[in-house]
Amino acid sequence: MAAAPVWSVDPRTGKQREQVAVEATAQEVDAAVRAAHAARDALTDRTVRAAFLRGAADELKAAESTLVEVADAETALGPVRLTGELARTCYQLRAFADIVDEGEFLGVVVNHPDDTATPPIPDLRRYKVPLGVVAVYSASNFPFAFSVPGGDTASALAAGCPVVVKAHPDHPALSELVAKVLRRAAARHGIPDGVLGLVHGFEAGVELIKHPLVAAAGFTGSVRGGRALFDAAAARPAPIPFHGELGSLNPVVVTEAAATERAAAIGAGLAGSMTLGVGQFCVKPGLVLVPAGAAGDGLVKSLTDAVSDTDAGVLLDHRMRDNFVAGVAERTALPDVDSPVTPGSGGEHTVAAGFLTVPAARLTARGEHDLLLEECFGPVTVVARYEDDAEVAGVLSRLPGNLTATVQVSAEEAAGEGRGASILAELVPLAGRVLVNGWPTGVAVAAAQQHGGPYPATTSTSTSVGGTAVERWLRPVAYQGAPEALLPAELRDDNPLGLPRRFNGVLER
Repeated sequence: MAAAPVWSVDPRTGKQREQVAVEATAQEVDAAVRAAHAARDALTDRTVRAAFLRGAADELKAAESTLVEVADAETALGPVRLTGELARTCYQLRAFADIVDEGEFLGVVVNHPDDTATPPIPDLRRYKVPLGVVAVYSASNFPFAFSVPGGDTASALAAGCPVVVKAHPDHPALSELVAKVLRRAAARHGIPDGVLGLVHGFEAGVELIKHPLVAAAGFTGSVRGGRALFDAAAARPAPIPFHGELGSLNPVVVTEAAATERAAAIGAGLAGSMTLGVGQFCVKPGLVLVPAGAAGDGLVKSLTDAVSDTDAGVLLDHRMRDNFVAGVAERTALPDVDSPVTPGSGGEHTVAAGFLTVPAARLTARGEHDLLLEECFGPVTVVARYEDDAEVAGVLSRLPGNLTATVQVSAEEAAGEGRGASILAELVPLAGRVLVNGWPTGVAVAAAQQHGGPYPATTSTSTSVGGTAVERWLRPVAYQGAPEALLPAELRDDNPLGLPRRFNGVLER
């Protein structure tokens, strides 16, 4: 049987642009993984690794105009958005290069023998080593930042792990171009092409997670797809870590005092956040708890005005468009659900932004309205009008894990008065990032970032954004009683590499 073709498709028209590749067979997946495995030693030298990451950023920047043009043709996200995303991706690669140079991520700890301790401590030296080949499953909505050159790839390479990427079918041409750019950067530092493998096709993704030489995986996508791969990773003869980002509702609570103080600003801010990127951000606010009464009415009016002025947009592919139209229709048909601005079809190839309102009491107990507590990918949010704090607590108690949770408070509440602190405490168990008087869209690449949360937001407690994302691809090893001459340079007493470490209980930098 001939291999299935992989087509680049224009989401603005639904028409095929060009055949980019063919779906990888099991044998081709095996070859890609084995080539990556063979490239491990080329990443051993941290100096080479850091130079490779910086070189990759430079090469991506040099190819910016071509990459952005192809990305826009395949995603319809627009040159401005895509240029910014590529800049973010380059920054992220350079940030991981700095982390590699610094060396703190290795977690070096040295304990000399201590016979006076109970029990006695032998000579112990601990640091972290790369897991091995990492499988990366690209996301549709961030063709740079969460795709071939994105955070999973960058952090894995920083850890010293080669990567095999399963390309997303929504941007296969871009995936091929970016892979060539990264391999060109690798070659300039003596690193084999195999350090970054690329495969296409659903079955290739299944074969990849099962391959015995794959040591870990990173995924960004749907709950259904991510859970299937997570289960497959756990069912292997030797289970592997699976760091998946699956779905998130990203709840927002607006206090009565906040709505009274700045209803117009909150409504406008919510409209901008929920329609950003045509509602295709993983941190889009999908459920907003707004007080019933005049203050909440003002917020809803502001939201109505702002969303009504939003142009129809193109989603990443027509399957997503169809799912969005069907999803909002099903939600709108529920009892007591209104749509001040009706979301849905904006034309043959576009969708219209909108929002739904529902009494919060409908969400405090299990029933048909549970559908409103599920993510709907696209430019729509659900505004739940609450009567009192008990209804807020009741809705929050029914939510699954999320990437983010937000509270909008008044100036007085921000100063410690009123319900602000208690609501914040209720949100912390729900999410990995908790915001006050902000909007969750926009995930800064920073050391303190946490992009991950309780299941189903993610399948682990790790972050996929920020410096600590590198920790996902490492495992600790302790040497006991090893003579100095047999130790890796990172663990020797004289610290020839100048690494930050904890030496006999003292932190050295």
